[in-house]
Amino acid sequence: MEQTKSFFETPAPPNFKGVLSWLITTDHKRIGLLYLYTITFWFILAVLLGLLIRTELMFIGPTLVEADGYNALFTLHGVIMIFLFIIPAIPAIFGNFILPIQIGAKDVFFPRLNLLSWYLYIIGGIFALVSLFGDGLADTGWTFYVPFSVGTQTNVSYAATAAFILGFSSMLTAINFITTIHRLRTGNMKWLQIPLFTWSLYATGWVQLLATPIISITLVLVVLERVLQTGMFDPSKGGDPILYQHLFWMYSHPAVYIMILPGMGVISEIIPVFSKKSIFGYKAIVFSSLAIAVAGSLVWAHHMYTSGMSDTAVFVFSLLTFVVAIPSAVKVFSWVSTMYKGSIWLGPPLVYAMCFVYLFSVGGLTGLVLASAGTNIHVHDTYFVVAHFHYVMFGGTGFAFFAGLHYWWPKFFGRMYNMKSAYISAGMITGGFLFHFTPMFVLGMQGMPRRYYDYLPQFEQGNFLAGFGAYVMVAGILLMFYNLLRSLKKGEVATSDPWGGVTLEWSISSPPSLHNFETEPQPPEYPYDFARVIGRLRGK
Repeated sequence: MEQTKSFFETPAPPNFKGVLSWLITTDHKRIGLLYLYTITFWFILAVLLGLLIRTELMFIGPTLVEADGYNALFTLHGVIMIFLFIIPAIPAIFGNFILPIQIGAKDVFFPRLNLLSWYLYIIGGIFALVSLFGDGLADTGWTFYVPFSVGTQTNVSYAATAAFILGFSSMLTAINFITTIHRLRTGNMKWLQIPLFTWSLYATGWVQLLATPIISITLVLVVLERVLQTGMFDPSKGGDPILYQHLFWMYSHPAVYIMILPGMGVISEIIPVFSKKSIFGYKAIVFSSLAIAVAGSLVWAHHMYTSGMSDTAVFVFSLLTFVVAIPSAVKVFSWVSTMYKGSIWLGPPLVYAMCFVYLFSVGGLTGLVLASAGTNIHVHDTYFVVAHFHYVMFGGTGFAFFAGLHYWWPKFFGRMYNMKSAYISAGMITGGFLFHFTPMFVLGMQGMPRRYYDYLPQFEQGNFLAGFGAYVMVAGILLMFYNLLRSLKKGEVATSDPWGGVTLEWSISSPPSLHNFETEPQPPEYPYDFARVIGRLRGK
């Protein structure tokens, strides 16, 4: 595909130094690092809020906060984790840094728009911080469900505005990635030569672009209802709260795939590299990504079985939800088949990738319990839903983020981290996760409702065990970040290709030079062609 400009036609970098050179940069790699620093801040904050929640719930009765404070804690934890970490993390960090290099481009198609998206992310984060002060912390949960969200006197408007602005940031990133993939692929890179991580961002970009305006409009309507009393959702004014649920989940269920598809792309990169085998079913993974993007946009109402839907609607949405599981299963089958008879090296990225496969599979299978109306009625709005959601979102996207961080860290900074510490932190995070969230499945089946500040005595043992697991998991996360940060000064200097990867980012220096490539790169004839690597190792 022809490029719009010559490969070497690049503007001269501005003559600025220090902090200012970062604040006005249009280099996709620096913008990726800016996202890394800011998103990590929000992630750590959300983790600490979650730890406070679990500490409060370890024992019956008030421990750290009262009921109003508890409502604010889980609202802020959810808003920050969803809108400031899980949705933007992998596309904004790894997508910005790696995607242009994987397709042989010197930058994204809209460099200035890329910088604007980061500033919108910062502005959205500022509004989230403002919601911490003033009339009171937002207390609606991250779903902003009406009519409570239009009647509460807390800072819901600031939190909703933060989510609205962050939605614009993600849409700009999606436009940039889609256009970059279409227009800036290196001269002879065909569609079926594109690496799978880039494919996952392509599918994600279309979902972001088409679904995000729905939540943006919905949140604007909530703010207008609070300010102008428009009566769109408030039943006391003739509004319909069920309409809000439809609008919210028409975005928020596709958003689940906005969160998980990039993580699947990361795993599809790591497994063949550490198995030293070409990916099994490359085309199947590509088309399953597109199938998830399409089918995942049609299943939103399975969150609403208890709202009074017709039996026909319940049947249709249940069927479609089961259909979505098929392309996800295709990916899991391809990953496992890739490892079969491979020359596996169990490096830290692969450890996280294998944990992802297990935890995501458990989350997906328990999702089928919720997809079936018969079982959904019994566990709806219980801790079973909380456990399922975290197995998919944190056990999936979170572990994929950790895997990608360990996989591309040498490429980002040119330094290797301590392997022993990486293994220990991975074990602590995984073990803590299992002790943290697995008891919630049992609590849910026993009937413990979610979002409750206190509970009956029969639920205390499960909540105590979950709290213990939370402390182990958070300790592992802190050790992981300490190990990575320590490597910046004390880590060994990384080679250009420390893992033996075959995609284009491993063909250039670590960290990459300003314009990525000295000459226009040539993609491998077949993606993940490890015959080249094996031949090089044998001296051929």
